[in-house]
Amino acid sequence: MNRQILVVEDEAPIREMIVFVLEQNGFNAIEAQDIDQAISKVVEPYPDLILLDWMLPGGTGVKLAKQLKQSEHTRNIPIIMLTARSDEEDKVKGFDAGVDDYVTKPFSPKELIARIKAVIRRVSPTALEETIEFHGLKLDPTAHRVSINNEHLELGPTEFKLLHFFMTHTERVYSREQLLDNVWGTNVYVEDRTVDVHIRRLRKAISGNGHEDFVQTVRGAGYRFSGKVLS
Repeated sequence: MNRQILVVEDEAPIREMIVFVLEQNGFNAIEAQDIDQAISKVVEPYPDLILLDWMLPGGTGVKLAKQLKQSEHTRNIPIIMLTARSDEEDKVKGFDAGVDDYVTKPFSPKELIARIKAVIRRVSPTALEETIEFHGLKLDPTAHRVSINNEHLELGPTEFKLLHFFMTHTERVYSREQLLDNVWGTNVYVEDRTVDVHIRRLRKAISGNGHEDFVQTVRGAGYRFSGKVLS
């Protein structure tokens, strides 16, 4: 099933160009030209992503983003802000409102599609609702529970997201930077070494039956989640 993207843009030529680019790249596009139309389109089945202009008739994209992120039904929909505003202060306002990325006008179609795919990749692992099991280690994203051999474990929110990402991407090596992008998000400003701290916490949380050995350090490359013993 093709991803459905809501394009909220009041300037018809720009909106039509974006819709054309999206459809050329296999997405389904829905259009809205103001705040009221946008709200009326954010209904089930909810869009997979929203491209949101900053200045709109009826209010600002920042205000709408904040409203959507505060609602239980729409808070997990990723939002990319489209705007001519390039000041750092404006970007901070957007990120504070909960947007997932920020694309400055003018932008190329290739850049827009790349940014859309990056955001979708980043949010998809934590959007999966299926329970995952790996050698007796079980993670239930819906109930937000982790257990080993049916014994409940206590994990912090970041360790939970980190474990979820690892368990949906086993046997692959990820650098600290890649883990930051996929687990923390590109709009969060933290040091690379923060990953090491949370890796240690995760290993400690799942220790006891050798499960901590699944989180493996690959020297000079990063981390991998694997049931295979390192040589």
